[in-house]
Amino acid sequence: MTILITGGAGFIGSTLAGRLLKEGHEIVIVDNFSDYYDPKIKHQNIEGYQNNPHFHLEIVDITNLQKLDAVFKNYPIDAVVHLAARAGVRPSLEDPIAYQKTNCGGTNNLLECARKYHVHNLILASSSSVYGNNKSLPFKETDCVDFAISPYAATKKANEVLAHVYHAIFGMNIILFRFFTVYGPRQRPDLAINKFIQAIHNNKQITLFGDGTTFRDYTFVDDICDGIIAGLSYLISHENVYEIINLGSNHPISLIEMVHVIETEMNKKADIAFLPMQPGDVQGTYADINKARMLLGFQPKVSFKDGIKRYLQWLSF
Repeated sequence: MTILITGGAGFIGSTLAGRLLKEGHEIVIVDNFSDYYDPKIKHQNIEGYQNNPHFHLEIVDITNLQKLDAVFKNYPIDAVVHLAARAGVRPSLEDPIAYQKTNCGGTNNLLECARKYHVHNLILASSSSVYGNNKSLPFKETDCVDFAISPYAATKKANEVLAHVYHAIFGMNIILFRFFTVYGPRQRPDLAINKFIQAIHNNKQITLFGDGTTFRDYTFVDDICDGIIAGLSYLISHENVYEIINLGSNHPISLIEMVHVIETEMNKKADIAFLPMQPGDVQGTYADINKARMLLGFQPKVSFKDGIKRYLQWLSF
């Protein structure tokens, strides 16, 4: 197939692109190489694919409808994996309008192009952040997600609703994956695991917001890619699909436990400073993955300890 991956030079996108290239697919990456973090990192992510004749890079911002339309026009796209977005809960509080423009407006542009060029199968990235401070654990796809506590979360919920419109009116096959705290090789430098590892390595203090009891359902990037690839297979073999599916590890880890695992694997103690919880942060995330198991045969393979070990090996620490 010819598969378009938006945000394809990023953490998840570039990892997925490598997997799909190995399977023999034609991969078209759309990325604007934004300066949210050093664009050189994204270029490094895809460096190994540049000489592959089945790899195509289009430097395009998804908010530019004209340029995005040209990509759809120039390639015979069979499926889309839409990962491009402004990321991060806390930064979204500082510039909510920019988040709405990219995450909602950009997604609307993508859906319009898919409709215009008759691209039937789409996977869209949602987020565990849509659950807000949901009190029911683990989080199920049937839980109410009307109470977002960050603009970022609100944009992801809005995209789920908009995608349903394109499914209902235009018959598109769509899966929205709610990703739960993805980590691993190539992860963004602003993510906590990377920041903690770098600080501990360089004998610098790390900051924990709250008392260390907040928890996250950390999911290794290879497991996420397994889920996305299974989702693509599901879309191709089924009709009339609109599904929202959690992709997580189903094994939440507390913040302080996460630090202890990193300390153990690095054989080095962390210098920890505790600060109050930050606005927009949730107490915890915990994925019910029964739906992913049932529909896709999804089963996470990488434990948190092994995932940290693999990440440290990739960093050569």
